[in-house]
Amino acid sequence: MSTILKHITSTAIIIFFLIPATLLAQEQHASFTQSADDDNLEWVNCPEFMPESCSISVLQGNPKKPNTDIFFKLQGNTAVTNHWHHSAERMVLVSGEMNVNYEGQDPAVITPGMYAYGPPELPHTASCESDEPCVLFIAFEEPIDAFAAK
Repeated sequence: MSTILKHITSTAIIIFFLIPATLLAQEQHASFTQSADDDNLEWVNCPEFMPESCSISVLQGNPKKPNTDIFFKLQGNTAVTNHWHHSAERMVLVSGEMNVNYEGQDPAVITPGMYAYGPPELPHTASCESDEPCVLFIAFEEPIDAFAAK
């Protein structure tokens, strides 16, 4: 009888702590949608080696931790110098027309709605070929970083 009572007590304690944790996790993982032209987006400057017209807005996650999503904006007719990231990049162009060139590979022109994959640590350049700004959705697997390539 005491074994059954101990089991019931242990189960009740686990449930007592599990329910609030589950509710908290649900609050942190609420679904949402975001438009690239939303006035509520907070845009910050890209690293110093990139053009002043370059900015990013964090959509989801913490840039210092894995699995963060951002919008990357580059004004029309501007380019980003050769650089690389520790993380792979999974990208979809939202607006503009962008030329992306990964070292040792054929350059690619991406247009709105196109998906592009960028391997980790592979140097690349990008340029916004349109008059309008290019906005690129990027999902990073690793914490966000960018380093000028030699």
